[in-house]
Amino acid sequence: MAIITGNKAPLFSLYDSDKKQVNLSDFEGKQNVLLLFFPLAFTSVCTTELCAVRDNINKYSNNDTAVLGISVDSTYALARYKKEENYNFPLLSDFNKEVSRLYEAIHERFGTMGLLGVSKRAAFVIDKKGILQYGEVLDNPGLMPDFGNIDKLLAQLG
Repeated sequence: MAIITGNKAPLFSLYDSDKKQVNLSDFEGKQNVLLLFFPLAFTSVCTTELCAVRDNINKYSNNDTAVLGISVDSTYALARYKKEENYNFPLLSDFNKEVSRLYEAIHERFGTMGLLGVSKRAAFVIDKKGILQYGEVLDNPGLMPDFGNIDKLLAQLG
């Protein structure tokens, strides 16, 4: 299934770092959603990205947007990562790699160690109707999503 803006966002259900189930459908009709796929917890670029989101969380909540971070790390690793970095948004475990594949945001082979099935860095904006309004999947894990464009879009969706 191709991920195309203007289409309904693929639904999913994942467990967060508190072992609570989070369903994308729970946000429909209530909030916009910013999905942030990231390769691995505790790595430098991922931490920089997620800390910037943490430090600007009011910008997202003021635009009626829930932020969800997604990686293939276990719920246990994500719980520690969230605690150490004081993240103020849910981190979801896609340990089975199903959602990363669904959103076409996966490195089948990653890095010099040849890790299999690691999320690509990616950002998706889903509006309150469940429609995908923005999608950016980065092949280079050292790059960041275009938060300038994301922020402009979220301000419009507000």
